[in-house]
Amino acid sequence: MKMIWAGIRLLLMIVLLGYAMVWIMMPTKTFRGKWLPNIRKKLNSSTYFGKQGTGFLVFSFPILFVAVVGCVYLHFRKRSNDSKLESNGKKNRLVTLKQPMLVKGPLGIVSATELAFLIMFVALLIWSFSVYLLNGFATITPQSAAKKGLKEWEAKLATASLSLGLLGNICLALLFLPVARGSSLLPLFGLPSEASIKYHIWIGHTVMVFFTAHGLGYITLWAVKNQISSMLEWARDDVSNVAGELSLLSGLVMWATTYPGIRRKMFELFFYTHYLYILFMVFFIFHVGISFACLTLPGFYLFLVDRFLRFLQSRQRVRLVSARILPCDSVELNFSKNPRLSYNPTSILFINVPSISGLQWHPFTITSNSNLEPEKLSVVIKSDGSWTRKLHQMLSSPSSIDRLEVSVEGPYGPASTHFTRHDQLVMVSGGSGIAPFISIIRELIFASTTYKCKTPEVILVCAFKKSSELTMLDLLLPISGSPSDISKLQLKIEAFVTREKGPTADSSKTPQAIWFNPHATDAPISAILGPKSWLWLGAIISSSFIIFLIIIGLITGYYIYPVDQNTEGGFPLAFRSFLNMLVICICIAMTASAAVLWNKKQNARDVKQVQNVEGSTPAGSPQSWVSRADRELESVPLQSLFQAINVHYGERPDLKKILFECKGSSVGVLASGPKMMRHGIANICSSGLADNLHFESISFTW
Repeated sequence: MKMIWAGIRLLLMIVLLGYAMVWIMMPTKTFRGKWLPNIRKKLNSSTYFGKQGTGFLVFSFPILFVAVVGCVYLHFRKRSNDSKLESNGKKNRLVTLKQPMLVKGPLGIVSATELAFLIMFVALLIWSFSVYLLNGFATITPQSAAKKGLKEWEAKLATASLSLGLLGNICLALLFLPVARGSSLLPLFGLPSEASIKYHIWIGHTVMVFFTAHGLGYITLWAVKNQISSMLEWARDDVSNVAGELSLLSGLVMWATTYPGIRRKMFELFFYTHYLYILFMVFFIFHVGISFACLTLPGFYLFLVDRFLRFLQSRQRVRLVSARILPCDSVELNFSKNPRLSYNPTSILFINVPSISGLQWHPFTITSNSNLEPEKLSVVIKSDGSWTRKLHQMLSSPSSIDRLEVSVEGPYGPASTHFTRHDQLVMVSGGSGIAPFISIIRELIFASTTYKCKTPEVILVCAFKKSSELTMLDLLLPISGSPSDISKLQLKIEAFVTREKGPTADSSKTPQAIWFNPHATDAPISAILGPKSWLWLGAIISSSFIIFLIIIGLITGYYIYPVDQNTEGGFPLAFRSFLNMLVICICIAMTASAAVLWNKKQNARDVKQVQNVEGSTPAGSPQSWVSRADRELESVPLQSLFQAINVHYGERPDLKKILFECKGSSVGVLASGPKMMRHGIANICSSGLADNLHFESISFTW
């Protein structure tokens, strides 16, 4: 079986290397003068695809092929790993490449692998720009410029502006890949969706720099030539200036709202303006034509598939069973879950509460464990913004709340768990950053009680501002009905309360529980494509693209091609692009809807087998339930947890001392919380003073 996995990885690597080679060779005369003409000679003569055939084969097919084969690979890898836990102490050959290399600066924490790929990407941009300019300027002479009605410097400005636009296309080809949350490409590279957002941010800034410079270059040229009216031209069979300007304007509005001050203080403005990506891409395709847009189509195609699946999942109201109001202005929401839905620790769930905002979706870390709690999914929400404060206020005065409508997207998380490879785990959190570590500890509880295997020694260092936040530690143990024997786990908790000198009255308060009466149409949270979601996703991508090729081939062969042959000027470029966009959307919507409906029937059968959690009354009142009165093995797990906790008041953790005292041969250092804290820990791990520290940042602040 290992040979099969290695063979698939080798195949995917060869395809990706070939795809990268195409981008490297594209600016050269060899590609433009020999390779491309030969390919077009064979493909463009086709009655059914015409000029688009080259783009489909060279640029669209490789990435979609990798995505589909990656789905199959991930499905069988998941099946092979479902019944076993990764062995403790397994050496990671690439662990040094994941160590932080850059900590301070605009890019934040950057690992050696990320830095290497970043350097290669920048090298590709520099190479492409220099070759485009070199080849373009070589053909510009005063005489050749005069034939076009330009001066020599004006011809060079036009060439430079065009080259900047071509660089923007390279970035645009990658822009949507990091935000396709359910795509198979991210897990293939070991990237969780929330950690990939920073790549989208980096590439987004680069795209807008190149496209803005591209547009300003041409506007400057038109102004100098007194041809500013060219801005209003929409050519029938060539580049459309108006469409390019509308695309750039949409991008500039989005770009302006990404400024940190606006994004943090006016999140709704940032969120709503980002829907302009639809106009940005539509007018971009109108600007360059569908044939050239094939260069950037694969990433956007995968994003459209993912976005439509998310839309279908978000239409379903989920079953919210109960909520717990913690004294630290936090809320734990407990949902009913399909037992066949599994997810890994540190997974996230996007939540929408229509009564607060119909459009806003916010990600929260899942604290429950799908193995320990097969019928329940929980998230903890800290009251730390306008949306979360409204939710907390709504639940804190629940006299009129009988049911809360909630929709979700996800869960999304890493494809595998790797923290069990270490001999020792040091998890450092600040405030609500403890949430992902709750899921990790629960996974280790499951491993130690079910598999009876040795688990890493765990040191949890958590910093809180107030003693009331210590109640977050109560969430480390699952509620009744779960094997929560924490005594088999080597756990040590160092809790620091930084702004108080001792326990206060708030620290003795107990959580308040709210029980809801969900509507009959509310469904447990289920995977939108069922347990075999990777296979279904691969089927959607492949079948939708094949159907698209068939339909667009028939339209081209029997409608567009005759018009091209019999009409002066040929078929309008904009209408051709519109037909392609329309058919793509129809094919994705049709195949994805069919897959979701098929799996919805299976999920409905599963729901009948789910224990009606909200219909059963807890062993005690809600208040006693949250105060640990009915936990299974009450004394053993609670005593073990209390014995593991050491509370420090009025001081901050000495992280350098704690980390350097870790003597394990492989120590996994996980940090979740404020930016300054994560950067400080990254500095310690990358200082070279301790070779056994392996850092990983868990950040949800985008």
